[in-house]
Formats: sequence, structure tokens, C-alpha cells
Amino acid sequence: MVTAAAPAIRKPPAPIRVSSIPTIDQIMVEERAAAFTKRSIKNAAKLTGLKLAVAMMDLTTLEGKDTPGKVAYLCQKALHPAAPQYDVPPCGAVCVYPSMVRHARKYLGPDSPVHIASVATGFPSGQYPLRTRLAEVRHAVADGADEIDMVIDRGAFLAGQHARVSDEIAAVKTACGPAHLKVILETGELVTYDNVRRASQLAMDAGADFIKTSTGKVTPAATMPVTLVMLEAIRDHFYATGLRIGMKPAGGIRTAKQALAYLVMVKETLGDDWLTPDLFRFGASTLVNDVLMQIVKLTDGNYQSPDYFSLP
Repeated sequence: MVTAAAPAIRKPPAPIRVSSIPTIDQIMVEERAAAFTKRSIKNAAKLTGLKLAVAMMDLTTLEGKDTPGKVAYLCQKALHPAAPQYDVPPCGAVCVYPSMVRHARKYLGPDSPVHIASVATGFPSGQYPLRTRLAEVRHAVADGADEIDMVIDRGAFLAGQHARVSDEIAAVKTACGPAHLKVILETGELVTYDNVRRASQLAMDAGADFIKTSTGKVTPAATMPVTLVMLEAIRDHFYATGLRIGMKPAGGIRTAKQALAYLVMVKETLGDDWLTPDLFRFGASTLVNDVLMQIVKLTDGNYQSPDYFSLP
């Protein structure tokens, strides 16, 4: 069963000390990220890694045409990603709009191994009034959300209003109550790796349980270099505070090969403790069927057509 770790008790956010955040060497981070894609993985380890990747997936539907029936279908896919003989675990979560949380909770019930995540705070722009954003969070949690994926106000961050962004994250964290908070940086709009590093540190200091790359609505979304910058920020934060913060790359991860490269990067940057759905997730619904096809191939020795798998 995938269970959320109890949030650590946090002190009030510390002042943002931008000068203490290291500058990112673009060439080095891109070369190191590329090196993770070249690791050789034996079939037994590959099969284990692919099943772990499924357990780490947040299956997502964030469309204007979402219906309770579509959400129920997504929940069923998350609970039973593959036929029983393949021994594939349930997915980590389903991610839906706040208005769909109650339908997901009705389908999954109170003790499901699949969590319910909900985007909030004026997703994907983050530009709504703070009162509206907080009300949306409280509504989603009251309807049964286990996790809230909030998006920061990138305009405020890029304008240097770091204290304002920090205060808003802290307010959302309070509004979450028992739910975990994933803070979406929307790295495709942050322009530089240095900004990604600053935003990662800011979010963790302000109370994020996870930091997340993207909404999936902006290109580029998740990339390995950006994710590596965020993982290194998590590592340094752990060394400084003892708190384990989770990571969620979202958008643009489509193949089993890519998923395994991300897991290698997590292992070599943060260690085995982070190889769990409690501390690492993929936000990539288009990824699941490619991973399932590879699991079937490694188990049975032959490919199945994509038509044999239900759409996420």
C-alpha cells in the first residue's frame, strides 16, 4: 500500500537569503544529466524499476471536458494498471481539478492505496487573488484530496518578490491541513537554472512537502537537467535541515527508457531513501502504457500492441 509519510513539523519560513544559493554551471548540469541516460541496466533490475515507476505515477486528467465517468475510469486504471499476472502495483495518485475530487473519493473510498491529488491555487496561471486560491485549496481538501498541487505566481517570483511568493506558499500549506503540498515551479517560465534553484529553495523553506517542475501546460515541461537542479536543491536542504522533501517531474516524460533514467538520477543524487512513491512521483499519464508494454515484454518475452492497454 502506498501511504503518505506524516508531514514534519516545520518552523516558520526563514528569510530568503538569495546570496547563499549556489550558482548553477549550465554545461556541467547538462552533461551530468545526459550521463544518467547511458547507464546499463540488467533485465531483472529493469523490471523492478519499471514496476516502481508505475507505483510512482500520478495519472492525470485536467481538461475542461472532464466528467465523473472519466474520473472513475482514471481511478480504475490507477488501481489496476495491468492484468494480475504481471504483479504491477497501483499508481501513486490520480490528479484532478477540485470539482472532481469528490467523484474520485466516491470511487476510491476512504482507504484506497491510490491517493487523490488536486491542482489548486488558480492552476495553471497562479494569478488569482490569494483569498480565492486558499478557498479552492480548502474546498479540495474538504472533498477528500490527500495532496494539493499548487502553482506559484511566476510573475511575482521573476519580479524579485520572493517574500511574497514565500508567504503565499506558507498560507497554502496552512490551508492544506493534513494534505501534502506539492509546489509547482513551472520551470519552463523561470528562464534560468539559477532561478529554478532559487525557487526550489524558496518553496522548501516555505513548507513544500514536494517540489514539482511543471503544470504540463507550458513547453518545455520536465527535463533531466532541470530535475537534477531540483534534486540537488533537495539534497542540500536535507543536509541542512534533516527534512526529506519529495520531487515530481511532470510533463514530457513519455517512454519507459526515460523513466528509468530519471530513477537512476534520483538514486545517484539522493540515494535509495527517495526511491519510493512517498518521495518521488512522475506526472506523466502518457508514460504509463509504454512502461506497461515494457513490463509485458520483459515478463512474456514479446510485445503487445498498445491497443491491448486502456488509455490513461
